Amino acid sequence: MTQQEQIGDASRRISELRQRIEQHVVGHSEVVNGVLAALLAGGHVLLEGVPGLGKTLLVKTLGQTMDLHFSRVQFTPDLMPADIIGTQVIAQAPDGERHFRFQRGPVFTQLLLADEINRGTPKTQSALLEAMEEHHVTVGNDVHALQDPFMVLATQNPIEMEGTYPLPEAQLDRFMLKLVANFPTHAQLSDIVDRATGPTLNDLDVVLDSTTLAQLRTLTRSIVVAEHVKDYALRLILSTHPGAPDSPQATQQYVRHGASPRGALSLILIAKAFALMDGRLNISFEDVNACCHAALRHRIVPSFEAEAEDITTDGIIDAILEATPVAVE
Repeated sequence: MTQQEQIGDASRRISELRQRIEQHVVGHSEVVNGVLAALLAGGHVLLEGVPGLGKTLLVKTLGQTMDLHFSRVQFTPDLMPADIIGTQVIAQAPDGERHFRFQRGPVFTQLLLADEINRGTPKTQSALLEAMEEHHVTVGNDVHALQDPFMVLATQNPIEMEGTYPLPEAQLDRFMLKLVANFPTHAQLSDIVDRATGPTLNDLDVVLDSTTLAQLRTLTRSIVVAEHVKDYALRLILSTHPGAPDSPQATQQYVRHGASPRGALSLILIAKAFALMDGRLNISFEDVNACCHAALRHRIVPSFEAEAEDITTDGIIDAILEATPVAVE
């Protein structure tokens, strides 16, 4: 099978997976596409939206359609790191001798839903850092590997401030994408009501398994990035830094800190995933633009002036896209 045939087959499989998910999840096509792209690229996702928009349903549905082991952690201020990664417990052998045994926590899964992650304390939030970056956890002197694939989907409520702890920039940077779940339209809300109050939906069939996902991830990385497209993506990243010589006025005025090199990696990998999902051998400028907001909105730190003038990071990214030409003369 040629690479073009492999990519075409992968595109059909992902399209079927998307259709199955959208049988249960209504009105979040952009979020679903973003989650699938991050899954193909091997990254983690931060989902932002008010409660009741179906963020948890999306993650559970994804696990069912891919036959992935799913765990959920509800973050609260009294949650401890050991409640996530696990702890040493005393076990007694048949001969009566006691010894320590590691009791695994919910992080030992393939699809981890960190619900309302901003309700956990910074100490507990940071318990996920090693798992997200290295795919293993360290307890004492022992290193425990996680299953493959491993993906964290964290949710947070943007409108509730009391009793919450904003994620530090170091942890935000570990998320490949930050997706925003918007409130449904009238038609979508009507569809949600009909589905939720009507006959129970049938269980979802498995569309992909872990082995196939590993193959799709390898195929995603084989997507070609032309030099002029890569140059455009890198210029976008540099334009988020107020100290860069070619940064636009919006960046200089409204940005304190720009995107890290992880932002460039996310931009390219997600663009590759979008190209694969569309059945193409190489990424385009449109792929880069399509994933720019999700890949960068959590990596740009706005200035106090931006907050005072109610300038959002999405608005800053819009200005950067408008000011950055796709080709340099």
